[in-house]
Amino acid sequence: MKILVIGSGGREHALVWALRKGRNADLNIVCAPGNAGIAEIAECVQISPTNTNALAGLAEERGIDLTIVGPEAPLAEGVVDEFERRGLLIAGATRAAARLEASKAFAKDFMARHNVPTARYRTASSPEEARMILRRGEFGGADSPVVVKADGLAAGKGVIVARSRAEAEEAINDLMVESVVGAEAARRVVVEEALAGREVSLLLFSDGRDYALMPAARDHKRIGESDTGPNTGGMGAITDASVLDEETLQQIVREIVEPTLEGASADGFPFRGVLFIGLMLTPEGARVLEYNVRLGDPEAQAILVRLESDLVEVMERVARGRGLDRAAVRWSDESSACVVLAARGYPARPHLGDGIEGLTRASEIPGVQIFHAGTAVSSDGQIVTSGGRVLGVTSSAANLDDALRRCYGAIDRISWDGMQYRRDIGIFRRGEDQEEGERQQA
Repeated sequence: MKILVIGSGGREHALVWALRKGRNADLNIVCAPGNAGIAEIAECVQISPTNTNALAGLAEERGIDLTIVGPEAPLAEGVVDEFERRGLLIAGATRAAARLEASKAFAKDFMARHNVPTARYRTASSPEEARMILRRGEFGGADSPVVVKADGLAAGKGVIVARSRAEAEEAINDLMVESVVGAEAARRVVVEEALAGREVSLLLFSDGRDYALMPAARDHKRIGESDTGPNTGGMGAITDASVLDEETLQQIVREIVEPTLEGASADGFPFRGVLFIGLMLTPEGARVLEYNVRLGDPEAQAILVRLESDLVEVMERVARGRGLDRAAVRWSDESSACVVLAARGYPARPHLGDGIEGLTRASEIPGVQIFHAGTAVSSDGQIVTSGGRVLGVTSSAANLDDALRRCYGAIDRISWDGMQYRRDIGIFRRGEDQEEGERQQA
């Protein structure tokens, strides 16, 4: 069987690894464009993830049986629509469904229309309108926190938690006037109340009619320990029974998961692919922070190491829009952790080209998987840093402490100049709330 995976990060490395785990012998996997780690287990072809025509042409030329889309940008560009127009089998959200992630204003309106619980919000099409929303005091006074979000995709940099009205006005200026995340992404902004509570990520497979939940996860957005410093694409993630209790999970399924999928069908875009629901567990109940229409990163790494089912079969059923109810998606009862190793200077200005040492020794620790994100091979054959988030050191074990112990044991064997990572992944300060804005698009 021939499979094409679109993307180049840790999520895509985890996908390729999980696809191979069940049926390594009969799979021919191509990844576009891939990275140095993916190149060890699949063929990498240098085509941009957003070059839809070239990707479809590659699939036709190679006789690809199934394509799986990793990142959000190709989905928003309509890669699924183009593949389906050509009669090519592909697992991912259509352009219409991808609006749940590609436009925060669309997603908020969708939630309101289908009674999905979320934060109160207003959408503004100009800086003046956004400032007027603030000055009306709808989300609190001058010293109240408020969240300002760029409407479009902004590579994880479009959500700003303002601690006061003055900070919110500065955020509006940065997004809509200075265009710090690009003029197109912030043509509109969403202004919403700041929620407090614990964050949880709940992901699921959907074939448009049936769905299968993944283990609930929790990620760590900020660059510094104890949740300090700027937000990033994600510095680590865990799955564990403590993340979400069964009663709360069932409430989320009734009030959020099923109304979301039913709403998508009612609005004419039955959801097929992976749906990521970012949640805040507030004292009043779970509230949706955001939708993503693909696997999260690094959540994918922590989740997929627990998958016991054949991922090829699952993705085929998703792509065909039927049969997911018969796939019996199974997960191990273990806990898991992924700790991200980042380049020096990340997230502002990551330094590229630093040689990475110790990968072989680290991978020798039982139960550890090292997923490459921002890596490349230098002219002399050494693996070097090529992005902000470089590696995701991942493990599953009988309990979270053991999974983390394995991850950090492997990390002790890896080094490069300026390597940075958090030493408190999976450790939370009980009784302290995390605010809504600590989640951004990964």
